[in-house]
Amino acid sequence: MLEKNDPRARSITSSDKGFSVIVDNEFDWHGDNFIMPPKYDQVIYELHVGTFNRPDAATSGTFDSAIEKLDYLKELGVEVIWITPMYKSPQNDNGYDISDYYNIDPNYGTMADFEEMLSEAHKRGLKIVMDIVVNHSSTENEWFKKSEAGDPEYKDFYIWKDPVDGKEPTNWQSKFGGNAWQHSEKRGQYYLHLFDVTQADLNWENENVRKKVYEMIKFWLNKGVDGFRLDVINLISKDQRFLSDDGTDTRFVPDGRRFYTDGPRIHEFLKEMNREAFGGGELITVGEMSSTSLENCIKYSNPDEKELSMAFSFHHLKVDYPNGEKWVKAPFDFVQLKKIFSKWQIGMYEGNGWNATFWNNHDQPRALSRFGNDKEYHNESAKMLATVLHGLQGTPYIYQGEEFGMTNPYFDKIEKYRDIESTNNYKILLDKGSSDEEAIEVLMQKSRDNSRTPVQWDDSENAGFTTGTPWIEIPENYKKINAKAALKDKNSVFYHYKKLIDLRRNEELMITGRYEDIDLENKNVYAYKRVGENGELVVISNFYEPEVEFELEGNGVTGLENSQVLLSNYETAPEILDGKIILKPYESIIFKK
Repeated sequence: MLEKNDPRARSITSSDKGFSVIVDNEFDWHGDNFIMPPKYDQVIYELHVGTFNRPDAATSGTFDSAIEKLDYLKELGVEVIWITPMYKSPQNDNGYDISDYYNIDPNYGTMADFEEMLSEAHKRGLKIVMDIVVNHSSTENEWFKKSEAGDPEYKDFYIWKDPVDGKEPTNWQSKFGGNAWQHSEKRGQYYLHLFDVTQADLNWENENVRKKVYEMIKFWLNKGVDGFRLDVINLISKDQRFLSDDGTDTRFVPDGRRFYTDGPRIHEFLKEMNREAFGGGELITVGEMSSTSLENCIKYSNPDEKELSMAFSFHHLKVDYPNGEKWVKAPFDFVQLKKIFSKWQIGMYEGNGWNATFWNNHDQPRALSRFGNDKEYHNESAKMLATVLHGLQGTPYIYQGEEFGMTNPYFDKIEKYRDIESTNNYKILLDKGSSDEEAIEVLMQKSRDNSRTPVQWDDSENAGFTTGTPWIEIPENYKKINAKAALKDKNSVFYHYKKLIDLRRNEELMITGRYEDIDLENKNVYAYKRVGENGELVVISNFYEPEVEFELEGNGVTGLENSQVLLSNYETAPEILDGKIILKPYESIIFKK
C-alpha cells in the first residue's frame, strides 16, 4: 500500500472495503438541538478537508481534524459548511475526479469519520453541504472502465465518438488546455473530457446515467446532509450535433463552449433532478455555472422553476482576463467589475433569482492579493472587500482563510506548484515563447494553488497545520497572518467578518433591499444602496490606496452626515463636507438612513 501525504497526489492508498451503502436508520443524524436557519439568511463557509487542518503528521487532513475547528466556525458565525469533494479519487484535480461516489477517500478518513463530523456539525446548529461532480467522473471510476470495455449496461454512460478524418471528432478545447477529446485504444473511439484527460464527461442523454446520479444523491441525503453544491452543472447538456466551433458566435470564445454551456436540455435535467433526487424540499442546492448568462441563472434559481436554490456565476472574476485570456498577467478592470455586479444584482432581483456571492474559492487566486493590497493595507483592504461583498444581495460564501486575510503565496519556482491546470499552462506559455520568469509571474497571479495552501492556524512551524511535511509550501507571511493572531485582536479581519454576518441577521435590508448603484463610472469608488420600504443602506468603498473625494449630493445621496454608521473598517468616522465624503485608503462604510 502506497501512502501519500499530498491530498492532491496522483496516486492514493488502495481500499479493500468496497462500497459502503449501509445506513443506520436509528442514528440521530441531526442531533437533538439542530435547527434549520432560514435559507436566505445563511452565510456559507467553504472547507477543503485536505488543506483545512491536519495536526497529525500521519494523516492528510481528516474529518477528525476538521471537527476540532467546528467551534471556531461557530464563533465566526457561519451557518453552513460546504465541503469540497471528499470521495475516493486519484486526486488529479483536487478530488473533482471521482472514482467512487459512495466511498470516502482514505486520505480524509472513513465513512464513520464523515458521519461523526456531520453529527457534530448538526449539534452546533451547522449544516453540511456536499460537493458533487456529475458532469464528469474519473476514468478510474468503475462506470468508465465498464463503458470503455463495451459493457452493454454502461456502453453509453460517457460521450464516445468515432474519429473524423483520423482525428478528434471536433475542435473543442479542454478547460485545462489542449483538445477535449482523448482516444481510447481499448474501445477504438474518442471520449469527451471538458477538463483533465482523466475526467471523462458523463452522457446525460442516457436516462440510466441520470438514474444512477439520483440514486447517489439520495444515498447521501439518507446520511443526513443538508444540500449540495453542483460542480459545473450547467455543462451537462451538450448539443448532440457535436459540431466544430467555427467562431461565428462572438458571444463565446471559439473553443466549443457555445455547444455545451447552458445546453438545450439543461433546465429539463435540473427540474428532473430536483423532483427525483432533491424531493422538491428545502435543501440548499447551489449550482456552479460556467460561462453562463443572467437569463439562465434567473431560471436556475427562481423558486418557481423548481431547479436550484442559488447559482454561482464567474463573470466578475474575469475582469483581469484581457480579451478573455486567463493566462496573462494583467490588472483588473475596476469599472467593469462594478458593472458586472450591478447587472447581476439588478437582473437577479427583478427576475426573482438568487445570487451566490463570493470573492474566493478553491479555483480562484486570493481576492485580497487580486483586488486589494495584501501588504501595506492588508487589514484595511481585506475588510473593504468583505464589506462590499456581504453588502450585496445574495448568499455570501467565505473560503477558508479568507476570514483572517490569507494571501497568495507568490511561489517563484514551477517546482512549488501542484495544480494540474497551472503546470499545463506553464508549459503552454513556454511553448508560446514566454521566459520562465514571465510564466511564473503569470502563475503568481492566476494559479489555483494561490488558494490551495493550508490554512494558517498559528505562528508555529507549518502554521499549525501539521506536525509533518505539508504537501505544498506554507506562505511566508504565516507568522503574522494566522487565525490565532486574528482571534486575539478585536480589530482583526476575523471580527470584521463576524460583524458582517451579525448584520445580516439584524438588518433586514441586507437580505431584502433592492440594489441601486451610485456613480458606476467612478474609477476609484464602488458605492451602492440597498433600498426598502422603511429605509436604505448606503455602502461606500474606496478600492485604492490614495485618499479620494467622492461626490454624494451630486449623485443623489443626501443626509449621510446624520446617518448611523453600521460598520466601518477605520476607527474614526469619514469626513463629510459640502456634499462630499473624504475616503481614506481602502476605506469602506455601511450607512443606515
